[in-house]
Amino acid sequence: MAASFFSNAIHVDFDSVLAMDEPGMVLMFQALVASGLQGFLGCSAVVYEEALVEFFANGRVRDGLVVSSMDGVIVEISEELFAETFELPVDGLGDLSEMPKDAIFDARSLVSLSGEPISLSGRKNQMKFEFRLLCDIVAKAISVKAGSFNAITVEKFSLMTAVVCKIRMNWAKFLFSVLKKMVTSGSKQAKGFAIQISLLLATIPSLELGESSEFPASKVLTKKTVHRFVSINDREGAEEVTGAAKKKAVSKKRPAADVGAAVPKKKRTVKKKSVSYVSSMELVAVAEEALPIQQVAEPLDVEEPRCSSADAVDLIIQQVLDETRAANAPADTAQPAVAEEKKHWFCDTRTQRGH
Repeated sequence: MAASFFSNAIHVDFDSVLAMDEPGMVLMFQALVASGLQGFLGCSAVVYEEALVEFFANGRVRDGLVVSSMDGVIVEISEELFAETFELPVDGLGDLSEMPKDAIFDARSLVSLSGEPISLSGRKNQMKFEFRLLCDIVAKAISVKAGSFNAITVEKFSLMTAVVCKIRMNWAKFLFSVLKKMVTSGSKQAKGFAIQISLLLATIPSLELGESSEFPASKVLTKKTVHRFVSINDREGAEEVTGAAKKKAVSKKRPAADVGAAVPKKKRTVKKKSVSYVSSMELVAVAEEALPIQQVAEPLDVEEPRCSSADAVDLIIQQVLDETRAANAPADTAQPAVAEEKKHWFCDTRTQRGH
């Protein structure tokens, strides 16, 4: 169970990492030293697992102190003891909300891999390798927050800004406030500081801590583990670029759903008769309703001009009237009407030919 207190922890071997041949990494670790965090992040890496379990099981906050009982011994840790043990700065900003906005803005470009300001709601792969590692350090060893370590948060980046931009922080106050949250009942704060708490408990003479164990070597940042970190992140970055290129190539093809959407559905259409045909039918209907039959004088045998569309309509009306008259007239008078009709109908055609 004690292993859960340092499952995501990070410790730093400053002697090893400061001797690296990676200028960017060395500058980042030098910034941690300058900020006053070397004593906290690089203290003796010894863990008392059984004592840690009991400490957190009985821990609480009382009068500003972190208090616990172990084997009948009352353990009290004050902010002053905490600061002295790890040689932490006690002046400067005590709350991240006090971090200057212009410093955060500058840091967004300083840590960027592309040179463009990074997004504070994005992922840490936007940053250079040394700052990706710094992001892990502040997340696992300072703020000790559970969740995705690949995501950038405002809190993580504010802590990074303090280191990168050399903002003076009251690390004693900030880190002790994190410890108080760890022993507060119902707090969502993850438990950590396994090495630091073990070192504090070891300063109490009357306390039996049991057997100690070494902190896992894989969680200690040395020249070797930092090179491994860079190699892993470099490979993951190449895979992300390759994956993005493949995704872009695939996206050029039109999806099946889009092809279907691009083909318009056939609409049922109703064929409409031409206007001239409809108009003619209306005129026929009107003509059929006309009851009186009148004699129409035979047109004069004169040459007429070529018929317009209005003349054609008149001809249709005349034809209908003649047909109606022929149907209602006696049998002996039907033939003249037809003859008269033919004479009139072909008159127009003959006249047109004459022209």
